Amino acid sequence: MKVETYDAIVIGAGVVGLGITYELSKQQGLKTLTIDQGYPMSGTSGATQAWIWVHSKTPYKYGQLSLASANRYQELQEEIGDIEYIRSGGIAPIFSKQELYDAKALQLEMSKANIPVDLLSREEILKLEPNLSPNLLGATYSPIDGHVNPFKLIQRYHLQAKINGAHFSFYNGVRALEKTEVGYKVTTNRGVYEAEKVILSAGLWSKSIGEFLNIRIPTHTSRGQILVTEPTEPLIHHVIIGMRQLSNGIVLMGFSKEDVGYDRRTTMDVLQDTAEKSVNLVPKLKDVKIVRSFSGIRVMPNDGLPIFGEVSEQKNLYVAVTHSGMTLSAILGKSMAELVTTGESSFPMEAYSIERFKGREENQ
Repeated sequence: MKVETYDAIVIGAGVVGLGITYELSKQQGLKTLTIDQGYPMSGTSGATQAWIWVHSKTPYKYGQLSLASANRYQELQEEIGDIEYIRSGGIAPIFSKQELYDAKALQLEMSKANIPVDLLSREEILKLEPNLSPNLLGATYSPIDGHVNPFKLIQRYHLQAKINGAHFSFYNGVRALEKTEVGYKVTTNRGVYEAEKVILSAGLWSKSIGEFLNIRIPTHTSRGQILVTEPTEPLIHHVIIGMRQLSNGIVLMGFSKEDVGYDRRTTMDVLQDTAEKSVNLVPKLKDVKIVRSFSGIRVMPNDGLPIFGEVSEQKNLYVAVTHSGMTLSAILGKSMAELVTTGESSFPMEAYSIERFKGREENQ
């Protein structure tokens, strides 16, 4: 079987992998291949509310990373075309005294990152969003939060990378990953490829692919179920924890986190709970019809923070695995391209190295 050779291979074409592919494609003379067992949008990146969320990403350094990505999205929109990135502002409702206490602590933590977080009273939040429940005690609010059109983002990452000369192979699962004298050999369902450098950004499947090289990537799964309404009058104008309303009037609602492996089914109990929580938050939703539901399986690093960087015991093997890939793809793509081509990234990423898990129980 003929072996195709590249400078770098990206495994995974979700929003993180395509962000990396796009940034690498800007490097003159770098020959890259991106492999995926499916097709862009067929996995987690196609089952999302697509928030670009910053203001509750703790600890504050994680908030700084999320803010850097939000800022990078503003630049990306100029580079790759309209992705409908909008900074609508984000709201995290407060219903209890404990949540109010936690909100004050959050405000203090985010101040270390210069991320604006306002603690609003009931009167202030209802002035901002009149259709929220009057039972609120208040809310945290930040103008930094927003959303993006995930379909346009992934389409434009893919298209622009292709224009720049990147190669792609879809519906092509990885069967083996081996170290060679010059780099790595990737054996897939449709061929064998070699490259000096490999970037593992396959989301849910990164863990099993890493095992080919005895690399333990400590992650678990989290299913999120989403309700979709009929188009309706404008009810909310900001991203609110659990929901957002699209420009066409459709409301997306989802609060669930379930560790159920790779089961993408929706379940009546969770959907009913989602509907109840949504109506408690926005009472006018009780008269709006649900037209469908869907779910997505998110990859979750075991400590909740991104896993990013070169693997110390495998030179030129890089990992980019994270929850909140939609929020973080812009900065992870830029940082990975810098790391792969120059050996360092302009944004400090050392805290997210896989090396932090060495010796921890969850990595055994």
